[in-house]
Amino acid sequence: MEQKQATIVNITDNAAEKVKTLMAQEGEEDLALRIGVRPGGCSGFQYSIYFDDEIAADDEVFETKGVRMLIDAMSVPYIMGSEFDYVDGLMGAGFAVNNPNVQGGCGCGSSFTC
Repeated sequence: MEQKQATIVNITDNAAEKVKTLMAQEGEEDLALRIGVRPGGCSGFQYSIYFDDEIAADDEVFETKGVRMLIDAMSVPYIMGSEFDYVDGLMGAGFAVNNPNVQGGCGCGSSFTC
């Protein structure tokens, strides 16, 4: 398992703080934020974002702003250069992936094409 620099996905300060808060609520020491891309949705791909305590042999593993992140090898080309953010506004709050590789998306906003 090789440590990678935070060049695959950058995380904003807001997202890092929210992730650390949520991880602390989980109460497990060895959790990491896993971000991946899976087939699905109207447009072809959906994000898969969750806490994980298992690291696969082909995962890219890096830490940035105090958050350990895992990305599976298949997802890397689809999310390379993305920014992981947390927004809190009048229309709601939640995590967002600002992905420069997205070429289009569905009307409901839950899936995308690369």
